[in-house]
Amino acid sequence: MEDYIKDPDAVLDYTFDWSNWLTGGETIATSQWVVPSGITKDSEANDTTTTTIWLSSGVAGSDYEITNRITTSGGRTDDRTFKVRVRSR
Repeated sequence: MEDYIKDPDAVLDYTFDWSNWLTGGETIATSQWVVPSGITKDSEANDTTTTTIWLSSGVAGSDYEITNRITTSGGRTDDRTFKVRVRSR
């Protein structure tokens, strides 16, 4: 699991590159983000091989696990999770 530090006032983007996991012409059909309360999902985007989320806020001293769930054009589903540690900098 990746681990990132974010200031509570920062608005930052986080990207997963799924290209190594996708097989033979498969693409990302849908992407869903699971974001706990206390941190804000500002926006999200995806293309055929990557997913991106923009996050803001968060309580200084708190840690948040952010999960991305994709479904592929071949019908496979998988999750990737990273941790955001909110710290005043």
